[in-house]
Amino acid sequence: MLLACVQTDVAFANPQANEKTMMDRLSEASERGADLVVFPECMLTGYGYESREEAMEQAIGLEDDQFARFADVASRHRLQFTFGFLLREGEKLFNASALVTPNGVAASYRKVHLPHLGVDRWVDPGDRPFQVDSVALGEDATHGEEEIRVGMAICYDCSFPETIRVLGLAGADVIALGTNWPSTATRTAHLVPAARSMENHLYFVAANRVGTERGFTYCGLSSICGPDGVELARANGDEETILYAKADLELARNKRIERTVGTHVIDRFADRRPEFYSSISDGSLPH
Repeated sequence: MLLACVQTDVAFANPQANEKTMMDRLSEASERGADLVVFPECMLTGYGYESREEAMEQAIGLEDDQFARFADVASRHRLQFTFGFLLREGEKLFNASALVTPNGVAASYRKVHLPHLGVDRWVDPGDRPFQVDSVALGEDATHGEEEIRVGMAICYDCSFPETIRVLGLAGADVIALGTNWPSTATRTAHLVPAARSMENHLYFVAANRVGTERGFTYCGLSSICGPDGVELARANGDEETILYAKADLELARNKRIERTVGTHVIDRFADRRPEFYSSISDGSLPH
C-alpha cells in the first residue's frame, strides 16, 4: 500500500478554502495511487484561536455536510484520509481528527494531551480511550478484503510514549498523526516519529503544517517512518509538499525482529513486563 503525508499551509478560520486545499491534495495523491492520506492538525480551521468563543464559531459536528462531501471524494478516489478539525458536541469543544473512508466517517478522535498553546488552551480534554480502526484498502475500499489498522493521535500526544504504545498494542499498522509543530518544536519533529515507530515496530505518518498564523511560524519537517524507525520520506523544511512511502503491513504486524538469526532476537511487545509498570498509572510515583 502507499502512504501519503500532506504538508501544507492552512487558512485561518476559513474552512471553505481549507476544504478546497484538501480536495486538491487528495486528487494529487490519488494520481500517485495513495491508499491512506494524512493531513495536519486543525487542517479545516486553523489553530491559533484566542478564545473559546472564537474557536466555537468554526467548530462543526460529525453530522455536518462537509463530511458527506469528504466521503464522496474518498469514494471517487478510492482512498482513506485523516484530517484535523474542531469538533462541537453540545457545549463541548474538542481538538479532533477524523478518519474518512468511501463509506463515510469510520472513526473520530479527540486530543487527549493539551499543551498551553493555540486553541488547546480553550478546548476540552479528549474523553475517549485511544482506539484502532480497521478500514478496507484500494480497489476494495467500498466492500473490501485487505484492511489497514489505523491509530489516530494529534500533535502533543506523541510526546507521551504511552499513547503510541497503547495504539500499537491495540494492533495499529499505521499511526496517523496530524500536528501543528511551531518552529520551536523542530527537535520533536526530528526525533519523536522515528523513536515511536521503532519502539512499536509500526509505520508513523507525521503531517505537520507550514506557514505563519497569529505570530507563530510552523516548521514543517513532516515525515513517514517505517517499523524499524528509519525515515522513508522527510520534508526538508517548511515547503508545501506531499510525501509518499510504500508500506508492507505484514512487516508492521510481525513484531519479532531477528537482527542476527538465532542469536539476536527481540520482540518489543512479547518481551514487555507490564507487572512492573503499574506505578506509571496507579499514582504511586511523584509527579
